Amino acid sequence: MGLFSVGEAGIAALSGMPVCRSRAKSGAPHPTGAPVLRGSREAGTFEDTFFSVPAKGETDRLLAAARRALDEGRRLKREARAGKRSLSVAERLLTLLTSAAIRVYEELLTLARLCKGQVYPSYAGLAERTGLGEATIGRVLNILETVGLLARQRRFERVPGSGPGPRYAQTSNVYRALLPDCVKRILPRRLRPAPLPDDDIQRRADVEQATRDMLARLGLGERARVEIGGELGELLARMGATIEARQRDTHDDD
Repeated sequence: MGLFSVGEAGIAALSGMPVCRSRAKSGAPHPTGAPVLRGSREAGTFEDTFFSVPAKGETDRLLAAARRALDEGRRLKREARAGKRSLSVAERLLTLLTSAAIRVYEELLTLARLCKGQVYPSYAGLAERTGLGEATIGRVLNILETVGLLARQRRFERVPGSGPGPRYAQTSNVYRALLPDCVKRILPRRLRPAPLPDDDIQRRADVEQATRDMLARLGLGERARVEIGGELGELLARMGATIEARQRDTHDDD
């Protein structure tokens, strides 16, 4: 399977149609730049709403909760292997945790505390700080995200280059520590976060529903501008507008 540039991937995503292209002549440079990983967002366009400054003592509580989850996961794994019980979905999540995962989580929490929630280390940086290999870093980040202890967002950035069209390259991910329900349930009361008031829960639900309704009403172009943002969002918005115009012309001809 070939790799597509950002522009080609955007056209495919907006139109729902695959992008086909002829192979470049031997020795010719790729005309549109390097591809970026799926689900990436442009660096500098969303971080203010992604990052969260931890409250005093919050990182310590999150680390204590993660360590308790690791111990509980080990206990559950032993009981399951001994045939003493079958595990629920939430319990199986806890058994995924490893000491390496908690070590990486600890480092991310330290960065969150020192950097006011702005956490975006590279794999190499995490490997150097923890003494783990980069392959291990990748595996345990997947574990932390699967369990729900971590929110992770891939990013790309614009890079200089020759030739027509913008060029983009992958840059470091951003991270935010979380406390999932599967961990909350095993915590003593002193480590549990205070429950949200009912009116706050309803307000958040209303905002989420209003956002979904708003996005559903947008056309292809406007939706790209809102959801992706930045220069790439503007580029895809123009592409989306062109696609919609062609679709309208085709419909009128019919």
